[in-house]
Amino acid sequence: MLIQRAVMLDGTTVDIRVSSRIDDVAATLTPQQGEDVLDAGGGAVLPGLHDHHVHLYSAAAAATSLRVGPPQVHDRTQLAAVLSRAVPGDDGWVRAVGYHDSVAGPLDRDALDAIAPAAPLRIQHRSGVLWMLNSAGLQHVGLADHPDGRLRSSDSWAQALGRSETSLAELSERLSRYGVTGITDATPDLAIADIVGLSELHRRGELRQHVHCLAPGKRILHDDDLDLEQLAAWITDRHRDNHPVAIHCVTAAQLLVTIAAFRESGCRPNDRIEHAAVVPVDCLTDLRELGMTVVTQPNFVAERGDQYLAEVPAGEHEELWRVASLLEAGVSVALSTDMPFGDGDPWAAMRAAVRRAAPSGAVLNRRECISARTALTMFLGRAEQPGRPRLVAPGEPADLCVLSVSPETALADLDAGMVAATVIDGGIVYSTA
Repeated sequence: MLIQRAVMLDGTTVDIRVSSRIDDVAATLTPQQGEDVLDAGGGAVLPGLHDHHVHLYSAAAAATSLRVGPPQVHDRTQLAAVLSRAVPGDDGWVRAVGYHDSVAGPLDRDALDAIAPAAPLRIQHRSGVLWMLNSAGLQHVGLADHPDGRLRSSDSWAQALGRSETSLAELSERLSRYGVTGITDATPDLAIADIVGLSELHRRGELRQHVHCLAPGKRILHDDDLDLEQLAAWITDRHRDNHPVAIHCVTAAQLLVTIAAFRESGCRPNDRIEHAAVVPVDCLTDLRELGMTVVTQPNFVAERGDQYLAEVPAGEHEELWRVASLLEAGVSVALSTDMPFGDGDPWAAMRAAVRRAAPSGAVLNRRECISARTALTMFLGRAEQPGRPRLVAPGEPADLCVLSVSPETALADLDAGMVAATVIDGGIVYSTA
């Protein structure tokens, strides 16, 4: 295929010939006999966006689950009303997502039995690492004797929940509309069969995006069971098996223990810190010295910023969802959405990184704002090296995002509505034409 009259981010107008990879980029290329031609019409062309931290199956399941957290649900009365109207799915479950303790406090089986005792019910916390089940739900998965119905992702009990059989085709189509050509699945408990299955879905075309999986090198930490020696040993074991590691850090305590563990075990190329939601200033130098890549989600400032402003002491606001200070310290940084726990629109995440505006319009730590070009580049990284941007150049993968507007307008607006065509493996998977 030949893409004509495309404009690079530096303002250069080019033609681009693609097959399975980018074959040629030049000022003018002549169409070959029988070659498909896409006229970009002066729109910007980019490497396809890569979302560096998502949860595919959870995102697909969330699309058909009840939302039971802010902003849809704010209190126990609303929660009870939503659950009372719920109709179980074909598998017998009532599934709900996005819960936060600000709605009705910590939920357990007794609290859920009082609200919705009939159908098997499973509610996922918005952090993604905790499920709350009522007694009917626990009975459904063979855990009738579980003490409180609170299953963390790291618990052996959590495996009993299984995974809903949900097609990824609709989700993949939505990602294509965003210009996303690749994703990194950060689900920690994906088995080899799951990873092979995702590759097969891509081969069949149900999942159009290329998929890179962090499992088996992904680890979620919890503040109540942080064990430095055990974590260091786990990192060493993964390195011995030639796996880079990715550590989920959403609190200062988790980050401090992770840094100490890497100091003890050593850091390898492509090791990552996921989220880095809270980064004390003293950790900036540690992250640079270790050579870590931080994959973070400033979209949570736009989605939850008012809650942070209300609940986090003002003196700690500077530590939340850092981006600019990480870059200034020399830390490699890439962006992601954490879909479905964050909004899956990468353009919205870019805007959040640039503006850091909460839903109310209040700005959370203006010092962490970055330029639009920097934010966009942070979604152009390579799967295994998120901090190393891909290029529109011969030999690169033929995964491209063609916009309907100039680079200047694109950087000013950072809006998914600008995507005119998405190309994966040299073929158009989405087009507004």
